[in-house]
Amino acid sequence: MDLQLKGLKALVTGGTKGIGRAIAQTLAAEGADVALCARDGAVVEQTVADIARLTGGAVKVCGASVDVSNGPALQAWTRAAAAQLGGIDIVVANVSALSIGNDLESWRKEFETDLMGTVNLVDAALPFLEASKAASIIAISSVSGREIDFAAGPYGTFKAALIHYMQGLAFHLAPKGIRANAVSPGNVYFEGGVWDQIEHSDPKLFAEALALNPSGRMARPQEIANAVAFVASPAASFVSGANLVVDGALTRGVQL
Repeated sequence: MDLQLKGLKALVTGGTKGIGRAIAQTLAAEGADVALCARDGAVVEQTVADIARLTGGAVKVCGASVDVSNGPALQAWTRAAAAQLGGIDIVVANVSALSIGNDLESWRKEFETDLMGTVNLVDAALPFLEASKAASIIAISSVSGREIDFAAGPYGTFKAALIHYMQGLAFHLAPKGIRANAVSPGNVYFEGGVWDQIEHSDPKLFAEALALNPSGRMARPQEIANAVAFVASPAASFVSGANLVVDGALTRGVQL
């Protein structure tokens, strides 16, 4: 299937590792120009170089060091990236604070990073999305946003809020031809990721989490990126207001 991504302009936050990096690489491999951001400037530069090398220079790839919890900085980067790419067709809000504690600081981090990081990205991108003929907004949520699990505090609460936010955007922006969806991964394992860290720091929790996966394994970032690429693409032109769960049958609740 041709996803019709060639020539489109995409922004990906948290695009240097795990799911975000896989998304940026996949969109670029499909022919989209990509701007990515993360906090570590050196890693951003290396990731941009890696993707440019993988695509043979066939697409434009750029990046910058941005803390998405800093609203003005995020919005400034969004506008700068639009200028560099020549517009915006796709935005992928991927960054999470991954705060599961019940302390006030964890709640603040999740609000500023996961929720407001998405809101500020969308707000800054909207004028460019309105000019696009293939506008798509994707928020990376989580199965923790639809089921009660060990991350049911601030992390799960704000992941649920993202699903609600995307569905609201889908309804209100449909007349402008802008689609909005959430993608909710289950457990995703990659080197340096949260489950890699838990495997070594809390093997009991890791074993319990792994046992809940009926497939016997956790997802790979590329499997999430493939889903995001489809939902973001013109090939999914009538998919809007959805929450695509990509969890290998991990969750047991029926999504009505």
